Amino acid sequence: MKAASRDTESDPRAPILLFDSGVGGLSVLAEVRKTLPRAPVIYAADNAGLPYGTKSEAEVAARVAGLLGRMTERFRPRLACIACNTASTIALGMVRDVLHVPIVGTVPAIKPAAAITETGVIGLLGTAATVRQAYVDNLEAEFAAGKRLIRHAAPRLVEAAEAKLRGQSADPAIFAEAARGLREQPDGERIDTVVLACTHFPLVQDELASAFGPGVGFIDGAAGIARRIAFLTQGQPFARSHSDYAVFTGGPLDPSLAPALAGYGIERAEIF
Repeated sequence: MKAASRDTESDPRAPILLFDSGVGGLSVLAEVRKTLPRAPVIYAADNAGLPYGTKSEAEVAARVAGLLGRMTERFRPRLACIACNTASTIALGMVRDVLHVPIVGTVPAIKPAAAITETGVIGLLGTAATVRQAYVDNLEAEFAAGKRLIRHAAPRLVEAAEAKLRGQSADPAIFAEAARGLREQPDGERIDTVVLACTHFPLVQDELASAFGPGVGFIDGAAGIARRIAFLTQGQPFARSHSDYAVFTGGPLDPSLAPALAGYGIERAEIF
């Protein structure tokens, strides 16, 4: 990981850049706010490229590296966070190689899930691109040896989370299908912990909890990401010269998102 420039580290107005394919990274922003309440943040949503989970690895890697390169040039962040499991599992290494700014990625919370499961059977919900990655295989081998990890691609949960933040109701069948996709696999009835391996999914955790029923806990990586950002920026000064804002890669801006963005401290949005 390359160090940030001294100018960026010493500038209290230098933002933390949170990047996601859509609004899922707001679940990470919520944890960053708890950990670093004074840190200036720019939230970047590549809504023009949404969804990432159906794209090829080459498409995702090229898109993420290109966008983050342009965004770091424009916004000069002290640190950039790829608040997207799909983008991180595919492009994190490439982005770290080409950008001269500290990069924090998002990985499925398999390690903490393995530590808390009592039945030894863990479910993992993610996009199609995430669940097939060798990165996930490696996390399973390293941290969940002796456990049973059951994966299911649930791309419609991304749609449901995006709709929820726009004040729209999602079809309950979406959540029932996600639960069924894990439960109907061998040993699925023994799942007691579900890894939400997409930053969109914590936004619909309540709906997922209803679909799974009692006895199932959920875990995601947002709190760990916030701790990592805090560690990498410790000792640096923070000061906001203006309210935090969001940038979107596609327009026109959706006014139905404004109330949800305001709830996360984002008072304005613009097109990148």
